[in-house]
Amino acid sequence: MKEHKKKLIAPILVTIIMILYYVVYFGFLIALIDGVWKWLLGIIPLALSAVMLKVCIERIKEIKKGEEDDLSKY
Repeated sequence: MKEHKKKLIAPILVTIIMILYYVVYFGFLIALIDGVWKWLLGIIPLALSAVMLKVCIERIKEIKKGEEDDLSKY
């Protein structure tokens, strides 16, 4: 079990960093732009963050099942 916890750190850390990047980058752009673009630039980071979270959750499930090297299947 302790072995799995070490392998969970990287996907979780990468997900957190990417979501923070999306929020900061697009938040900066939203502050600079007015109009309809503001709404569009607000939707993009939400969608990207949702996808990142879904991928992270799937990866965590794979690691817990013992499928650390999922590329070996192909």
